[in-house]
Parts: sequence; C-alpha cells; structure tokens
Amino acid sequence: MKFSPPPVYTLVASPLGPLRLAALDHALVGVWFDGQEHLPAMADWHRDDQHPVLQQTAHELQEYFAGQRRRFEVPLNLGFGTDFQQRVWRSLLSIAPGTTSTYGAISQAIGNPSAVRAVGGAIGRNPIGIIVPCHRVIGANGALTGYAGGLERKVALLQLEGALL
Repeated sequence: MKFSPPPVYTLVASPLGPLRLAALDHALVGVWFDGQEHLPAMADWHRDDQHPVLQQTAHELQEYFAGQRRRFEVPLNLGFGTDFQQRVWRSLLSIAPGTTSTYGAISQAIGNPSAVRAVGGAIGRNPIGIIVPCHRVIGANGALTGYAGGLERKVALLQLEGALL
C-alpha cells in the first residue's frame, strides 16, 4: 500500500504491543502493530505526536483497551486500497462489537459470494486494524483463522470484546 502524500504518524503503547497510527489531513489511514504482516513502506513518513486525528485515535484506543469504548468515532479514510478492498473493509465496519462474522458472510455482504479467498486477502491487508474490525472475522467452522497482527492478538481482542471466552 502506497500513500500519497505520505501520512504523518505517531507511536502509542497498547496492552498488545506498540501501535503505529497514521493520518492524512482530517482522517485516520492506518493502525498497525509493530511487526505485523503487510506493513506499508514508511520511510518518507513524518512523526507528529500532536496531530488531532492521531491524538483522538490514541485516546479512543486507550478507552477501548480499558473496556470503556465499544465503537470508534475517529474519521476514517479507507480510500487507499482497490475498489474491492475498500468494499470489504467498509463491510467490516458493520460487524458489531462482541460478535463475529465469517469470510463467506462478508463475501455475501459485498455481493460477491464466490470471492471468499479474495475477501480473506483483502481482510489481511486492512490498513486500520482494531478500528476496522478484521479481527472479528473467523472461519466458517468457527476456527480463529489468520490475523496480520498475530493470532494471539486476535484472541485477545475477541476476549476483550466478549466474543470469545
């Protein structure tokens, strides 16, 4: 994924490890765990710990991890993927906290029921982890399949939200 112009970023601590938050103008464009799969090239990014969107995101994530927030209000920009990826990412926003969905259900929701594998690929490249809740997607048989941030983090997020005991 290539952002143009390059976003600004900040680093924040979380109970699951450091997070890199990125914003362009007035919207969040990224939330990634350190070392997760599919990280974008960040060499030309500039750190801005005072950016209002990044500060809002950090605050909302802090509330989320403390169990005080279930829905995020920070403005999002999901426009840096393909049209297909954007449709998948937007559909993830409809999965309520404390619930899960499946790759097949997402394929149905975007009107492309035969695209289950492609949906999985798009979900794995979701640039706004946690807030665009790709961690809420599981296998059709209930298996906790892949998560770009690591399966242990997926389990922890689902436990935090009450979708997994």
